[in-house]
Amino acid sequence: MKHNITLIPGDGIGPEIVAATVRVIEATGVDIEWETHILGAQAQEKYGTTLPESTTDSIKRNKVALKGPQMTPVGKGFTSVNVGLRKALDLYANVRPVKALPNVPCRYPELDLVIVRENTEDLYAGLEHVVIPGVVESIKIITEKASTRIAKYAFEYSRLNNRKKVTAVHKANIMKLSDGLFLECFYNVSKDYPEIEADDKIIDNCCMQLVMRPEQFDVLVLENLYGDIVSDLCAGLIGGLGLAPGANIGELGAVFEAVHGSAPDIAGQGIANPTALMLSAIQMLHHIGEKDAGNRFNDALLAVFADGKTITKDLGGTAKTNEFARAIVEKIEQGAGRAA
Repeated sequence: MKHNITLIPGDGIGPEIVAATVRVIEATGVDIEWETHILGAQAQEKYGTTLPESTTDSIKRNKVALKGPQMTPVGKGFTSVNVGLRKALDLYANVRPVKALPNVPCRYPELDLVIVRENTEDLYAGLEHVVIPGVVESIKIITEKASTRIAKYAFEYSRLNNRKKVTAVHKANIMKLSDGLFLECFYNVSKDYPEIEADDKIIDNCCMQLVMRPEQFDVLVLENLYGDIVSDLCAGLIGGLGLAPGANIGELGAVFEAVHGSAPDIAGQGIANPTALMLSAIQMLHHIGEKDAGNRFNDALLAVFADGKTITKDLGGTAKTNEFARAIVEKIEQGAGRAA
């Protein structure tokens, strides 16, 4: 089957890690027609907007995109393109698997959990205004619709992926109305999934438990701000954002991307680690029904890590980005990633 997929190279190291990832995807034999588009500063310069309709239309048409990291100015300049894209396409579910890789030093080598983050509201709705000089108000929006939708996604994901427990993370002891509504919707949805255990944790306790005993968790479902913080915390448990995949999924499409920054300080040097984007691409292959290809890609990637001979500089190796990709391709060609 042929797939049309939107390809967004991104900024900084984006084009390098995207090229490496595409190379491995093509080695799996999946038939893909790539449509390349731009966002952010590049689009601003060319089209006068950071989020051109041609890019969003392409994603709506193809239903799937693979995206490199985008640069977002801090405290000034244009607003986050990532947030804008999620709003434009209603990509309501941010899905971040967290799984330790072979030969990567970390405290919890057996860690395997999934963060499901609501992606459209909460404080990230961006509703801020100046009340009086020196006083700024930021409004937190929590709705029954969005809370129910993300809870259903978390339970459906768990059912499809044989996960046993979903934990809602909240601060309903203090924000009794907003987080209380989120928690109420979660437990209402849980009634339709009796085979899956449902529980909840207060956000501060959850963070402590993740550091002390993360094995107690399976799937976590969180509001937008909590999910942003906790997903990065969990990435730290397995070695950092360079090893953490991500997907933003909605009814109009799905965008698979590395969750780390654009790293302009090493752009163009050919030394960037493409692992996060490659793991995101594996998610993408499963999403489009190419499970065999996704499994072979994943097994080959794990085999390269297990060998430990061709890993990038950030992980203590000497391999360039293209050398790392070549090693994975070779493993695929040798059948190291043959799916069962």
